[in-house]
Amino acid sequence: MTEIIFENTRFDPDLIEFHDIAKQMAKSVGYTAALSVEKPLAQLLRLRVSQINACSYCLILHTKAAAEQGIAAEKIAHLASWRESTLYSKEEQAALAYCEALTEYDLKGFPAMHETLTEFFDEKAIAEIAAIVINMNLWTRLKLAQGATPKID
Repeated sequence: MTEIIFENTRFDPDLIEFHDIAKQMAKSVGYTAALSVEKPLAQLLRLRVSQINACSYCLILHTKAAAEQGIAAEKIAHLASWRESTLYSKEEQAALAYCEALTEYDLKGFPAMHETLTEFFDEKAIAEIAAIVINMNLWTRLKLAQGATPKID
């Protein structure tokens, strides 16, 4: 397959220290981080944020990472319609609902989504899930702002 590269069409994010801070966050909770949350679930959350925010860079990166982690192609392909699926566990459904509420800033629905998480995850795992979603929202917005545009190399 032809390699895809990304061109910054708006600005170079390395011009300010913020990009380094974002990279530190990625080391802590990004797709290569060691977390207590299961890797496939963490990857589904990253991919779902990428879908909601329509980030080309993140969609390509996290679709590939999900496949590399052994998540079934069918599960990856219809993540956007997870509510209409039996492929996702109750734990995954709770985390995905929380992910969407946090990403879409659903002030009314968020408390209930958090409460549902407590049925499946301990406080540390919930903190990791929140950090994964927050980190991905940061990256999707950064990549949009810098104009990270995919190109075939």
